[in-house]
Amino acid sequence: MINITIPTPNVTITKQDNPELSNLYGFTDFHLIPRDKGGIFMFYNDKKELLFVGKARKLRQRIKKHFEDTVSPIKMYRDEVAKIDVCIIEGPIHREIYETFIINELKAKYNVDKVFFK
Repeated sequence: MINITIPTPNVTITKQDNPELSNLYGFTDFHLIPRDKGGIFMFYNDKKELLFVGKARKLRQRIKKHFEDTVSPIKMYRDEVAKIDVCIIEGPIHREIYETFIINELKAKYNVDKVFFK
């Protein structure tokens, strides 16, 4: 049996009410997310429920894309996201394993691929 533990987030950003700075859906701290690092990210709502898990070679670009493009799986639920956890994981195979594990262990609400629970 393989023992996998969910990594501790390296960066956490939260939605702000009435942000004064430029923002995307209330998030102003995207600059804290590394631009050139790979890893996984987790979107949570204000009840601390996991909404979506994703992986990326370049984290900041990918996370921002979820809030900007029209084909994101969470496009209908962007307003629900209240917190983003980011874990730096450089190896692509490790990112894949962690993403699949977290989706199924924490039962991410809006992930439809890689779901083994029903």
